[in-house]
Amino acid sequence: MGVCNMRYQTKGVCSSSIDIEVENGVIKFVEFFGGCNGNLKGIASLVTGMKVDDAIAKLKGIRCGFKPTSCPDQLAQALEIIRDGNR
Repeated sequence: MGVCNMRYQTKGVCSSSIDIEVENGVIKFVEFFGGCNGNLKGIASLVTGMKVDDAIAKLKGIRCGFKPTSCPDQLAQALEIIRDGNR
């Protein structure tokens, strides 16, 4: 799988983008731009070192209030692109 770096432009949430680095199926780095700073730093810290598939399973489908998505869900969507692009 190797190393993949991505800047994902989020949709429908307060954050504007997410920088992600994945190496051999493991999340090495996540940084959100905009949004709820403390919460998003916490999410980034929690997923760092986690396998991509495990993070997707935990984060996919989380909603923010009445929105159909959330920043964690957007991260899961970005990770799916990384995962599926490397298969």
